Amino acid sequence: MIAIGCDHAGYDLKSDIIGHLSQKGYQIIDIGCNGEPTDYPAIAEMVAREVTGGTCEKGILICGTGIGMSIAANKIKGIRAALCSEEYSAKYTRLHNDANILCMGARTIGSGLAIEIVDIFLNTEFEGGRHQRRVDLITDMEKSII
Repeated sequence: MIAIGCDHAGYDLKSDIIGHLSQKGYQIIDIGCNGEPTDYPAIAEMVAREVTGGTCEKGILICGTGIGMSIAANKIKGIRAALCSEEYSAKYTRLHNDANILCMGARTIGSGLAIEIVDIFLNTEFEGGRHQRRVDLITDMEKSII
């Protein structure tokens, strides 16, 4: 299951992605918004909690640039949110970082590219190996945060 959320700037792109993922058979939890003015940190937290709580395997967050969503989501313990605006980063954030939330900017990329990025993100498995040690170091950093 995939959790997806956006602020008002990302609503149209979120709708395009939901349509695409639904056609591919993915189960989606739409966290919102529905086009109304929305504070992105609240949406980022809700999506992140769906992922850390185990309801959803991965999440997708969209705002104007994707920056605010990625900053907010990464405040939640256990989240590795990555802002991606091209395919290479989407692939390698999964392979090497085991990112569990994809963030994108609706004002920086178009729908076609966003859908390609989503497909790569969702279909790329974590490589593990030497990269697991690095992900573990990130997890250890979270444990030491006061």
